[in-house]
Amino acid sequence: KRVAVVANHTAVINGVHLVDTLMQCDVKVVKVFAPEHGFRGAVPAGEKVDHEVDKKTGVKIVSLYGQHVAPDSLDLLDVDAVLFDIQDVGARFYTYSSTLHYVLEACAENKVPLLVLDRPNPNGHYVDGPVLEKAQASFVGLNPIPVVHGCTLGELARMINGEGWLANGAKASLNVIPVANYTHASPVHVTIAPSPNLPNDQSIALYPSLCLFEGTNVSIGRGTDLQFQVAGTNI
Repeated sequence: KRVAVVANHTAVINGVHLVDTLMQCDVKVVKVFAPEHGFRGAVPAGEKVDHEVDKKTGVKIVSLYGQHVAPDSLDLLDVDAVLFDIQDVGARFYTYSSTLHYVLEACAENKVPLLVLDRPNPNGHYVDGPVLEKAQASFVGLNPIPVVHGCTLGELARMINGEGWLANGAKASLNVIPVANYTHASPVHVTIAPSPNLPNDQSIALYPSLCLFEGTNVSIGRGTDLQFQVAGTNI
């Protein structure tokens, strides 16, 4: 099959990137879809992610961050299946879940099966915060779920698909590979920083609450080595 991979730098198997692993196994990877921060995870928050060609593999990279947030019919024309593998942190406004939503929608519309390789949620041991109001939906919050939703991305994919939250109530052909031996009570240590400003377990744990200050004049440590671990203002 001709496979497209939705992934970033966190899609690693025993120290080897998923795309490299697939190609070593003679899987025909025809393109990569890159979320916010890019395929290699080095683009700062909010900055444009460009279409490009991966220098290591020669595979075409299609950006899903910016004006082009979802694969279109041309993107999927030469694709038989899509694999999704991204480490999430369980906060509604973390945009990887929005990318998942749009990929599900595109796969449903174009009748391309989606396989989600699930990963643990480091904030999956609790649920908290208000549920999103539909009128406030945007790329930093698409679905009516709490701020801390408690789901892995695989579980969230099943919910989005099963609850009819895709456009026109469409349903994707979805298969989720669950995490072996994981429960929501399992302690989760994220070994690869999921984005540039979430470098460690502490910042990931505080992110769902401190990120709310970003709409104010309060600094939450961006530009320091304590991202999402401090809060302060210049008076």
